[in-house]
Amino acid sequence: MASNSSEISTDKTTKEKESVKEKEALTGGPSKIHRSGSRPQLDLSKAAIHGNFEDRNPTILLPNQSDDISHLALDIGGSLIKLVYFSRHAESLTDDSRKKSLSRKFGITNGNWRNYPILGGRLHFVKFETSKLNECLDFISSKQLHCGGIDSPMWRGTPQSDNTLIKATGGGAFKYADVFRERLGVSLEKEDEMGCLVAGANFLLKAIRHEAFTHMDGQKEFIQIDQNDLFPYLLVNIGSGVSIIKVDGFGKFQRVSGTNVGGGTYWGLGRLLTKCNSFDELLELSQKGDNSQLDMLVGDIYGGLDYTKIGLSASTIASSFGRTISENKELSDYRPEDISLSLLRMISYNIGQISYLNALRYGLKKIFFGGFFIRGHAYTMDTISFAVNFWSKGEAQAMFLRHEGFLGAVGAFMSYEKHGLDDLRAHQLVERFPMGAPIVGGKIHGPPLGNLNEKISWMEKFVQKGTEITAPVPMASPGTTGMGGFDRPSARGNILRSDASAALNIGVLHLVPTLEVFPLLRNPNMYEPNTIDLSHSELEYWFTVLSEHLPDLVDKAVASEGGTDDAKRRGDAFARAFSAHLARLMEEPAAYGKFGLADLLELREECLREFQFVDAYITIKQRENEASLAVLPDLLMELDSMNEEDRLLTLVEGVLAANIFDWGSRACVDLYHKGTIIEIYRMSRKKMRRPWRVDDFDTFKMKMLTDKKQQPYKRALMFVDNSGADIVLGMLPLARELLRRGTEVVLVANSLPALNDVTANEIPGIVAEAAKHCDTLRRAAEAGGLLLDAMASIEDESKATTVSVPLMVVENGCGSPCIDFRQVSSELAEAAKEADLIILEGMGRALHTNLNARFKCDALKLAMIKNQRLAEKLFGGNIYDCICRFEPTD
Repeated sequence: MASNSSEISTDKTTKEKESVKEKEALTGGPSKIHRSGSRPQLDLSKAAIHGNFEDRNPTILLPNQSDDISHLALDIGGSLIKLVYFSRHAESLTDDSRKKSLSRKFGITNGNWRNYPILGGRLHFVKFETSKLNECLDFISSKQLHCGGIDSPMWRGTPQSDNTLIKATGGGAFKYADVFRERLGVSLEKEDEMGCLVAGANFLLKAIRHEAFTHMDGQKEFIQIDQNDLFPYLLVNIGSGVSIIKVDGFGKFQRVSGTNVGGGTYWGLGRLLTKCNSFDELLELSQKGDNSQLDMLVGDIYGGLDYTKIGLSASTIASSFGRTISENKELSDYRPEDISLSLLRMISYNIGQISYLNALRYGLKKIFFGGFFIRGHAYTMDTISFAVNFWSKGEAQAMFLRHEGFLGAVGAFMSYEKHGLDDLRAHQLVERFPMGAPIVGGKIHGPPLGNLNEKISWMEKFVQKGTEITAPVPMASPGTTGMGGFDRPSARGNILRSDASAALNIGVLHLVPTLEVFPLLRNPNMYEPNTIDLSHSELEYWFTVLSEHLPDLVDKAVASEGGTDDAKRRGDAFARAFSAHLARLMEEPAAYGKFGLADLLELREECLREFQFVDAYITIKQRENEASLAVLPDLLMELDSMNEEDRLLTLVEGVLAANIFDWGSRACVDLYHKGTIIEIYRMSRKKMRRPWRVDDFDTFKMKMLTDKKQQPYKRALMFVDNSGADIVLGMLPLARELLRRGTEVVLVANSLPALNDVTANEIPGIVAEAAKHCDTLRRAAEAGGLLLDAMASIEDESKATTVSVPLMVVENGCGSPCIDFRQVSSELAEAAKEADLIILEGMGRALHTNLNARFKCDALKLAMIKNQRLAEKLFGGNIYDCICRFEPTD
């Protein structure tokens, strides 16, 4: 517990020097990191990346590692125990000849992928009440977290060391050390509490893109932190007590103040005065409270009038609980709800004012609040925010952290150092939001899940309250009055939703060290993938679209698993879970962080995967690929009969026409009932005539055809969209044209399935079939390493004399219909370094996201608009309009 003791300085110089030495060892020094005898050692000799083609999170195998690495750290406070634990991604030894070929082509070796030994995996966040320590111990034991997790040698039968150390911070690390030793056979290695808080905050602010946010009038707004302007800042940690820390840099901080009036005060007084049994129950009471029944307001003193001379309104709190002095009432005469709200206001306001005064003292304008007193509670954040805003006259602002309660636990986890977390960047962390069925309005939508919990690990995706998922509380409409030395909305607490569901607001952090920022982004710091912000009306529209599409999606998902009873049960569970998440986001759009349409679509795909539907459209994709490949030879013959200008126009028309095959569009799904795939494609081509809604074709044609002496492009990245006609009859013929002109072509596809989008794993087979009818594709595919096995039986008399530019395939690092260029695969980043043309195709990649993105090279964006609302909003057009936008660099 923090107190208002004298100023404490902490010198981290020694630790910083150790960190530098460690990094030197990782990048060029000895293969083993030497530590004290009490710490595990990491043996990096013969380390190698392993993973199959579909694994977007490859892991480093350490064949000579003998010591176990701890996967758990704790922050044991006076009220709550916070756990941060790590679980590895599944390892696979599958050999991938395509990736080896790409590695040779791009000059990649295993050592170039990552130069520090961090395993691909997941970082989980869990909390327990300290009074329920046994539940926490049972949780750790059941998952064998103290033994390195269920994937560790200990779990597989290797005897546990007598000297297993677990990092821990907080007062409970001392108080309960013997209990951990007796129950789990481990020793708690204590880490400095202040140091852990600061280290955790610095890491989260550096590594999580939308970690910080403001909260005023019930509105949450996420803040993008400039890494070059992060320091100095004030960190206010509100636990049982309050510590106020001035942070000047990594490892540089000073505790400058504090107060003993904090979360423990609120919970302690609240428990005595209301008889509540838990902190959350006390917060829940405040939602129905009216503090004017206990607090003395300015209007009570001045006969209902404002004190305008000093700028105080009649509704301003003059004295917390002051009204009880003049009333002849006993404690039992006051409502517990009113007591809870008055306590909450008194303590929150006090903390906000003290924090601002310290910021003023040091000339700081950035104040970050953390600690589980806040726990995402909207009314608490509003109160603190208004206090800071009022006393600073708007010059300073209160900011909050999504992982507010886990700062100390994250810092303790980082203190292992060997995990390499301090080297991670925002593009290497992917937050996966809770995928299971959240409890909305106090109950799970739909019938009980039954035994599905035995197979579906969605409980893992939530930060838990003990062993139960905390439920959200419906939001009501705001009102208007004032409080605590300044005006603010409402004197009643129930007008702002209590985000007691803050536990749902924190997902699992996937550590993916092979994700990188796309190097061809013109301005990465200003890049925003989402074209349209999700306002309330936009949310309503897209939620309706997704809800209407849900039954068809469930049918396809169940069919992809053979229509078994188990698949039907999982399909029903998926539908209820996804529907519940839509309802959750309608209640609070910022519940899972900053959310755009791309995130909403990815949420659906993640939810499908969580309920074990690997590829819901696999059967449809295979059928459409076969049908399209059957007519490809005739299309190629038709193209070869044209002059180059007509051919180029026909190729672009073909891409736009083929892009109509999209199972994510309701309008396009309806077309499937009007004819075969080929009939629809031919119909679409007949209608695909210029002018288009956006028509830059002439500029593109000029760049491609004007100067025949100079090769227009060295390497083209073609971001493909759907399976079937889209890839076979649209993008492959365009790729063939570029190959003929001497341009290397890289087909960029999803790492994981999303609707009927083609994946990188599926393209080599499609190319192999197409190459049977085209020497250009065959030679290019061989040069790109795509036909090492598939075409071994095909004779090639010209192979010895013909040299071709390569046709290659790389995965983009995601499993969504959209793409976020802030997080792409390492192999795509490598391929992009010599690319001078990008072709983005499809609504997800060129309209929903990246329509406004600008690149360092030429970019061609091609898409058919298959949504009337989107057509109107973006271009004032109509459904089935097309865009051909060419953006040259010069």
